[in-house]
Amino acid sequence: MPNYERLRENLEAHGFDVTYFDTAVEALDYLDQKLDGKTVGHGGSVTLRDMGLLDRLSAHADVRSHWRGDSFADAAAAPIYLTSVNGLAETGELVNIDGTGNRVASTIFGHEEVYFVVGVNKIAPDYDAALWRARNIASPKNAQRLGRRTPCAARGDKCYDCKSPERICRALTVLWEKPTGIGRAEVVLVNEPLGY
Repeated sequence: MPNYERLRENLEAHGFDVTYFDTAVEALDYLDQKLDGKTVGHGGSVTLRDMGLLDRLSAHADVRSHWRGDSFADAAAAPIYLTSVNGLAETGELVNIDGTGNRVASTIFGHEEVYFVVGVNKIAPDYDAALWRARNIASPKNAQRLGRRTPCAARGDKCYDCKSPERICRALTVLWEKPTGIGRAEVVLVNEPLGY
């Protein structure tokens, strides 16, 4: 079980706002109300899809999504960006691995607000463990989901640091502090497993 108080203190010390919810439904209700009537973009996040946030927001917000035919640039142009992480350290670092770069770029620059929705399964005790999780748990599952021909997708057990042309691990970002290139950044912690 993560130490949520320690995690909150560390994230806040790094410049992030933090909210906590026991369930995904509570987090969904919170974000649905907070983003009412707003224009939001998102990257490829199984967390957001699985909790039903994108469908729910689409009823009363302008949701820009490459999953629905918008371009990566459409999502990047939205004032608010929604995403998750591949690993979150209790020491306060947010770790993401990306193939295209659209998702990680939007966590660093250009948005008025960025929300990181993070399930309990993505929390690790420290930076090294969060990085290990991103490479050896999240990346193989994402490669499998995308139908990539990579060793990690075929075996599903770890990162092989492959040279496959279908490799999805092409960019790594670590947010040690809230980047100055974005406005407000909020980490929404959920005490349920979400995404990979």
